[in-house]
Amino acid sequence: MSKSRGRLSGIRLVAFDVDGVFTDGRFYLSDAGVESKAFCTLDGFGIRKMLKAGIQVAVISGRKSRAVEIRMQELGVPHVALGCADKVQAFERVCDSLGINKSECAYVGDDIPDLPLLRQVGFSVAVANSVAEVRQVCDYTTTAAGGYGAVREVCDMILGAADHQ
Repeated sequence: MSKSRGRLSGIRLVAFDVDGVFTDGRFYLSDAGVESKAFCTLDGFGIRKMLKAGIQVAVISGRKSRAVEIRMQELGVPHVALGCADKVQAFERVCDSLGINKSECAYVGDDIPDLPLLRQVGFSVAVANSVAEVRQVCDYTTTAAGGYGAVREVCDMILGAADHQ
């Protein structure tokens, strides 16, 4: 991890997938069709710390979810793209709007749809419960699983490298 510290210190934007990263990958669907998800409060505090330190945060997901919209509003995440057929395109829009180069970005994912974006950022992260193909291409794999503190681990690692702890 020490050789990655220099790369991490220049990170200006961290983008995250949702299902399997902020959550354990499961969602609950009631008989009435109401969806719910469980989020880890440790992760939420990590996101707030990053935003307070001036590091931009984005969420990019292939699924639309009102629960995710509400949670990201609570956390103050300014860049939320849900229902994305093309995560790279959504990510590029965020980077362009902020004037940030992809090499100054990290992305955290867990499954095959994340691979194109993971291959384009300056620092790629797989959560511990990612599929093998994702872990193989990433610069770092968390020790915590998605939904169980993986987001917080990434936040703390990036803030530590930038001396923002």
